[in-house]
Amino acid sequence: MKSRLAALVLLALICVAAFASGAPWYKWQNRIDRTILCAQTSPGDIWDKYDGPYMESRCKKQGNPQ
Repeated sequence: MKSRLAALVLLALICVAAFASGAPWYKWQNRIDRTILCAQTSPGDIWDKYDGPYMESRCKKQGNPQ
């Protein structure tokens, strides 16, 4: 009985993960030296969102990942 429940829970998690999409990437600019980098989340307090969203980690292809 417990193994069936565990298998059902595992199957449900796999199905949910199959429909998950990636998070968008953004260009962030440093307030001090104006350095620009590409990241999904803010690298810290001194960084402002500069441009985005992008579909990949090089910040070349604009749009939200699907």
